[in-house]
This record gives sequence, C-alpha cells and structure tokens, in this order.
Amino acid sequence: MTTPVESEEHRALRAAVSALGTRHGRDHDHRTLWAEAGELGYLGVNLPEAYGGGGAGITELAIVLEELGAAGCPLLMLVVSPAICGNVIARFGTEAQKRAWLPGLADGTRLMAFGITEPDAGSNSHRITTTARRDGGDWVLTGRKVFISGVDIADATLIVARTEDARTGKLKPCLFIVPRDTPGFRRRPIDMDIAAHEKQFELTLDEVRLPAEALVGGGPSHASGSGGEDAGLLQLFAGLNPERIMTAAFAIGMGRYAVARAVAYARERTVWQTPIGAHQAIAHPLAQAHIDLELARLMMQKAARLYDAGDDLGAGEAANMAKYAAAEACVRAVDQAVHTLGGNGLTREFGLASLVTAARVARIAPVSREMILNYVSHQSLGLPKSY
Repeated sequence: MTTPVESEEHRALRAAVSALGTRHGRDHDHRTLWAEAGELGYLGVNLPEAYGGGGAGITELAIVLEELGAAGCPLLMLVVSPAICGNVIARFGTEAQKRAWLPGLADGTRLMAFGITEPDAGSNSHRITTTARRDGGDWVLTGRKVFISGVDIADATLIVARTEDARTGKLKPCLFIVPRDTPGFRRRPIDMDIAAHEKQFELTLDEVRLPAEALVGGGPSHASGSGGEDAGLLQLFAGLNPERIMTAAFAIGMGRYAVARAVAYARERTVWQTPIGAHQAIAHPLAQAHIDLELARLMMQKAARLYDAGDDLGAGEAANMAKYAAAEACVRAVDQAVHTLGGNGLTREFGLASLVTAARVARIAPVSREMILNYVSHQSLGLPKSY
C-alpha cells in the first residue's frame, strides 16, 4: 500500500520492512523480530549517523512501524525507545549521553522507557508531582508514575520531573535518565486485561539519587534556568510530537492489517454462490475503512515532515490531528473487519479479536481524543478554554 507522493527510497524502505514483517507474521517471536529489525538498521533509522543511526527522520521511522503493523507484528517500543527517548537525547543530550545511549537505541541492543503519566495528573502534565531537587552535586527524585510501558525490559527510563527555577521559584519540567537498577527506583506490574508483549508498570521513585549527568542536557545551567523557564518543555515536546506521530503509524498499520484480513475473507467466503465481498453491505464499509486509513496516513506524513523540518509548532498541531484521525480510523477498521468475518472474527485463527481492545488504546493513549479536540479548538481555532 504505497502512495505516489513517496520517494523511491521511502517505497524501497516500505517494501523491505513489509517483507520482514510478513516473514515473521502475527505469531512472531517479539525479541527475535526486534533483534533482526535492529541489525537491519530499521530501529534507529531516525537517529544520527554519527551515533549509529540511519540519519533519516520520524518520517522513515513511521514507515517502519506502519509496515510492521500492517504485517501483524507492530513493535510498540518503537514508539518509546528510538522515537521519544532517542529523539530527545539526539536533540538535547550532552555528547556523553549521546555516545552512551544512541548507538544502543539505534541497533536495538539497549532500550529506554518513558515516564511521564502520573496517577493524579491525568492529561494535565502541569500537575506532575514527581520532583527533582539538588543535593550537593546530585539530583534526588521523588514521585510516582503509572502506565509506563516496557520498564521490565528497558535499560533505563527517561523520567519527567519538575525542578525549581532558581530565578522565579516556579517548578519547571526537566528530564532525567534513570537506570533500571537505581536504588529507590521500584516498579510494580499493572494487571491489564489486554494482550500485549509490552507490560505496563507503576513506578515509585523514593529518594532516587542520580548524578548531575543524569539530567538530559546535563550541567547546572539547566537547573538554574539559564535556558529559560520553558527549556524543559522544549525537550518534552521533542518527545511528545514523535510519540503522537508514531502512535498514528501504529494505529494505521493495525487498521491496514485488519482490513486486509477482512478483504481476503470477503473474496473467498461464498454464500448463495456469491462471494460476500460482492455485496455492497460488506464492500462499502471496507472501502470506507480503507479511505479513512489513507486520509489519516496523509496527515501523519504531514506531521512527520513538519517535525523533521524542525517546525515543532506546526508538527504539534498536525501530530495531534494525525493521532486522532488514525485512532478513529483504526477502531472503525477493526470493528468492520471483525463484523465481516462474523464468528470467525473472534477466533484466534484470524488474529482479529485481540485487536478490538488494542485498537481502542490508540484512542486514549498517549492522550485521549477529547484532549486532542481541546487542543484543536483552542490552538487551531482560537476558541476559549473551559478549564
């Protein structure tokens, strides 16, 4: 499923990743696929060449995730490790942080989780209560995080905390690299009623002591606020915009997989001597699902290009719209695919039933569709806030 607006290089990447995903399939071994994708250079395609990456951008990484999803084997940690954490470190990390983390993130031998969501903050990142305070040359972090993916397999977690601005006294966000075995850094698995390779965790940071170089960007200048009160916000949005773009890719790939299974079934399943796909009641909803997924992909591509061009403001608007459109298209595509197969759509053989709940995740994570509508109404349309 290529598009004429893509370059020859993008079409070649799409075909190569599709072949990899098809070879592994729906019942793939997660670790084997991750390792092979890393060896082939797909995991770090967006990271700088100087640190082992492919030197491309989120545009290319989104192609990788979309095609793996369309083959039935999406890798959720692509959203987190190279897209969020990798981009943040590549753009704002110290030279030592880049050398320490980017090569491993690029080839898949190292993983990094991302910790922002908190039990009481919800969608309001300004209410984050995890704090970081100076203690001599160290930082000490205290707080809680929830619904953090892949902490058990990650070498470290990029934690969003708030520090006091020395000039204003106000709290501002800063990002810290917390290795998984750091004393006081504890995780508890959350019992999720959804089948996924990546587990969800609640994190507790109990007086977690970190060296100065754990602060992304490092050094006391960031702590003193010399980068401006919102300096940490730049780092945060450097990760959140790719997160939304990659979530869109995840949803589009999932939706494509569902539609492909339904179309194949509708071609073959015959009732009253006629394939059910010949009936408009079956064909038209699948056609609509295909159209919706294609439209969502166009917005995702726009968002990725804006981000890769350095237009963070424009990318923010487009990334939110892409994530919204892709999630809605995915949910409808999966629902229609299951409906097309009837009872077979709920069997393990066809691999669609598990997507019913998985598709809805894209509607609520990393930000709900209602909060995206709030963003568009306020930021794009200039309407007043109700909160």
